[in-house]
Amino acid sequence: MTMKLIVGLGNPGRRYSDTRHNMGWRVAEELARRAGLDAWKEKFDAMVAEYRAGDEPVALARPLVYMNRSGRSVRQAMDFWKLDPRDLLVVADDLNLLLGCLRLRTQGSAGGHNGLASIVACLGHESFPRLRVGIGPAPAQEFHQDFVLSPLGAEEQALGREMIARAADAAECWIAEGIDEAMNRFNRPEQED
Repeated sequence: MTMKLIVGLGNPGRRYSDTRHNMGWRVAEELARRAGLDAWKEKFDAMVAEYRAGDEPVALARPLVYMNRSGRSVRQAMDFWKLDPRDLLVVADDLNLLLGCLRLRTQGSAGGHNGLASIVACLGHESFPRLRVGIGPAPAQEFHQDFVLSPLGAEEQALGREMIARAADAAECWIAEGIDEAMNRFNRPEQED
């Protein structure tokens, strides 16, 4: 069996733990909670937890490098397990999607996301699945950095928790049934650009 690797993007450190930019980490943490994992090991410049989903071996990774260097961590794990890009799912925040919306794709550009851009640069291609979780609506361009590095507001917390749970559902569907089924089930028309 080939390993499935799910990488939740975020920034290391307590300062960033509850920010919008760390939604990928929070999805990885939810998947670990569901699998009954509480022991993460440091390797590949990331915290990694491994488990089996049915017959599928799965690794969860939360890179310990800043977002714009995430590709280095992903590349190390991909090389170690000799993974095909189709066995990688990257979970990243997206300020162009409304909070609560999900979008799965088989490939695509970084779309201005520094973590995805780093992964594209380190892998040398855009051909890997990604699950984008909405944190928008985006503010004016000059406030993007402050916005992504801020926590959800009190009125957004419930929707944020629901989105994290649905994103974990989508990742589990990807593991069990593949990207096409996951896209069919979790991409909805109202989420289109």
